[in-house]
Amino acid sequence: MIFEKIHTVPTSDELTNKAFKRASRAMSGKTIDGRESRLKANESMMLTAANIFSDNLANIVRRFPSFEHLPRFYYELTDILVGVEKLKMALASVDWASGKIHEVSRVYVGKIRDAESPETPRKEAFGRMASIIKSINKDLLFLNEARNILRKLPEVLEEPTVVVAGYPNVGKSSFVTRITGATPEIAPYPFTTKGVTIGHFTRNMVRYQVMDTPGLLDRPMSERNDIELQAITAISYLDAVVMFLMDPSESCGYEIKDQMRLLKEIRENFNLPVLVVANKADRPEFQKLDEVQFNISTITGEGIEEVMERLLEMIEEKRLISTPEPDEEAEA
Repeated sequence: MIFEKIHTVPTSDELTNKAFKRASRAMSGKTIDGRESRLKANESMMLTAANIFSDNLANIVRRFPSFEHLPRFYYELTDILVGVEKLKMALASVDWASGKIHEVSRVYVGKIRDAESPETPRKEAFGRMASIIKSINKDLLFLNEARNILRKLPEVLEEPTVVVAGYPNVGKSSFVTRITGATPEIAPYPFTTKGVTIGHFTRNMVRYQVMDTPGLLDRPMSERNDIELQAITAISYLDAVVMFLMDPSESCGYEIKDQMRLLKEIRENFNLPVLVVANKADRPEFQKLDEVQFNISTITGEGIEEVMERLLEMIEEKRLISTPEPDEEAEA
């Protein structure tokens, strides 16, 4: 998972205590007798503290992913949840502090060596370092909050994906379970109460991902706030096709006209191919609809294989359309 490598981000007080304790420990048990040993002792303490500060700050920056290379799906969710520009600015502040403390340590090595009393510039250096760390405490707090949020994002892989949409109770979960051959994992997803349902299956040595997002793609767009609409937009950046599942028997509790209206909205809001499939063909009240391309039953398995074949064809067709010809690449 992209954000798993991010460790807890310490506060400025925690970093300062760690650095100065380690500096003191570096001198424990050492005999200090004379000017030369005092110089070395104070220089060692100052450099130890500076290294602890610089290394910890550099590690904070390093463990956050490069936003330029982040998959667009995660980039969009990161921007909605915490703000990519705010993250970049906070990380830049931390990186600045790391470099500044390294610079302070270089200056104070000379001051300690030239001083009559090396304790004085060493304490001064400690004060400068603590001040620099304190100045970025808000950034450290923000980065830790962001880390806690981002680590909860679902692991949505960069694999060809089938996104399942449609009103509640139309049989989406049953479809995902049937084609993956196992109970799909439920992963947390922002703006939904149930989390995203993710399953996988393999065809012809290629692994595919199936995703259902209860709470996002199962009600009218007019009922959503701007942030939810952005979360829906993030899904459109996946290498995906959409299967819109309907229930013409209306046993799901939603009339056909309402289901058709949701289908229209999904087509308008997604720049992805959409396959319209009707479930519950085994029920006596099932109605055949002109808009539907396949009729299935997740209970009996009727039509499932044909739908799967068509979805895989659509993924391949989409890929061919989006892949530029060799001469186009050369011209670009």
